[in-house]
Amino acid sequence: MCGIVGAVSERDVQGILLEGLRRLEYRGYDSAGMAVINGESSLRRAREVGKVAALADAISANPLSGHLGIAHTRWATHGEPSQLNAHPHMSGERLAIVHNGIIENYQELRDELKTEGYVFTSQTDTEVVAHLIGKNYQQEGNLYNAVKTSITRLRGAFALAVVHADEPDHLVVCREGSPLVVGVGIGENFIASDQLALLPVTDRFMFLEEGDIADIRKDQIKIHDRDGQAVERTITRFEHGSDSADKGEYRHFMLKEIYEQPRVIKATMEGRITETRVLEQALGTSAANLLENVRHVQIIACGTSYHAGMVARYWIEDLAGVPCSVEVASEFRYRKHVIQPDTLFLCISQSGETADTLAALRQAKKAGFRAALAICNVPGSSLVRESDLVIMTQAGPEIGVASTKAFTTQLTALLIFTLALARHNGLSEQKEAEIVQAIHLLPGQVSDVLALDAEIEAMSKAFMDKNHSLFLGRGSQYPVAMEGALKLKEISYIHAEAYPAGELKHGPLALVDSEMPVVTVAPNNDLVEKLKSNLEEVRARGGELFVFADRAADVKPEEGIHVMQLPSVHEITAPIVYTVPLQLLSYHVAVLKGTDVDQPRNLAKSVTVE
Repeated sequence: MCGIVGAVSERDVQGILLEGLRRLEYRGYDSAGMAVINGESSLRRAREVGKVAALADAISANPLSGHLGIAHTRWATHGEPSQLNAHPHMSGERLAIVHNGIIENYQELRDELKTEGYVFTSQTDTEVVAHLIGKNYQQEGNLYNAVKTSITRLRGAFALAVVHADEPDHLVVCREGSPLVVGVGIGENFIASDQLALLPVTDRFMFLEEGDIADIRKDQIKIHDRDGQAVERTITRFEHGSDSADKGEYRHFMLKEIYEQPRVIKATMEGRITETRVLEQALGTSAANLLENVRHVQIIACGTSYHAGMVARYWIEDLAGVPCSVEVASEFRYRKHVIQPDTLFLCISQSGETADTLAALRQAKKAGFRAALAICNVPGSSLVRESDLVIMTQAGPEIGVASTKAFTTQLTALLIFTLALARHNGLSEQKEAEIVQAIHLLPGQVSDVLALDAEIEAMSKAFMDKNHSLFLGRGSQYPVAMEGALKLKEISYIHAEAYPAGELKHGPLALVDSEMPVVTVAPNNDLVEKLKSNLEEVRARGGELFVFADRAADVKPEEGIHVMQLPSVHEITAPIVYTVPLQLLSYHVAVLKGTDVDQPRNLAKSVTVE
């Protein structure tokens, strides 16, 4: 995911843009650039490979002074990291553009523009957009109209910011599937991919909606929707300051991070899916080639990330029809392996510095795997730098040691990866569209579950004096049960174990009595009837059941059975939604028991030693 910053002001914008890029560096770091229109209506540009510091050094040596400018920090999707591929891209000497997202039909447009005499100096899809807008500007003589006409030709997900030296008093922006926010100032206005980039200059923001196109001037913001109708977007004030390590209104970081999940899941989706399909190149420039002949997937992770990998195994084998193995990194490192031909090595880590996972990756790179894919939350981490493909989750800083939003964003990224892989293995467009549409519903569905917080808090009182608990799930909900048990033991210090519900009769049933609460996740899928039979086995032994069930699953509360009804969700996305009530349950139990929720004993956030 790339980062965009733009400004139009009475003051010099160079410093504003540079500070914005520093704050957006988490979105991409392989190159950075800036274009500014100076007082003589001349467009000047600087681009550097590497981190924002390299651009800052270049600008310090050759300043880019001016009152209108755009800037960008890049995460490569088309073309290797290089100065020529860095943004901003230009058409001629007068028009510059920055872009976040992927243009799916860029090759078709590139070929068309080449026949018309346009010369390309980069491998990017963004330069195609620059030339397309440049072409339409020559015909229409108006930047806003040229952008409006051009975006009707684009397929994919994008956020664009465009400036032209012939119109040095404004910039034109639009969004379709990638985030863009307008920062509202006094006598100046700004745009960025994330409001955090603009907090040094404003705390008032407008969030552009899908299909919006806006004309941004020092003293005026005009927005039109996709139908061409003039619209006003609500100005909201950023309330919690620029420090992401601030609990704000929440008692603990963990609770804050649980409640952030609708937003960060949406952020992880943005720029990677359209309304009906996955944008494969969001995985990296070589994604299409590397995924084409994958015949086996080996997932390596630790802790919560391992549970995410276990959920992904169900998805990969179901949707892509590709065999998938999941192993704890510390075990994988110390045994001999039989590597199947064309195996993709997939590492999952929140921090990207987990010692066992890193060691497994380095071992795998010598062992002959087809390629290495990392799913991670920290740009610049060792895991990210050393992998062939990367999907960055967009969870933001996670302060609580017990992972919450990192887990659900990992699952979201894993599902997007699975669909990209499945497309190479016969997944129909209709099925892909069905699941992508289900992904779009996730933020709202997670919000619906969060609305049950008070009821889950009441349920948690039954666990206060317990020392043990059992978690049950079937199919892809079994790893969700494992994650629920891990959360409870991590922060409340209650011993908790998870089992596939069908394993009850093979041992765990001996533990069930009135002092062993049994937590079950029961979405409405093909296994729900078998799960109901398992619940009766528990009830017959005097066990007390706490069931999180789909409203359509017809699980009724009775004596000894407490039922929390959840919204109906697609079977594929259900593991993401059903994780959230288990997080809330664990949190409230820990609060009642008086433990240190954010920093539980004996644990660290990033395990950088064996």
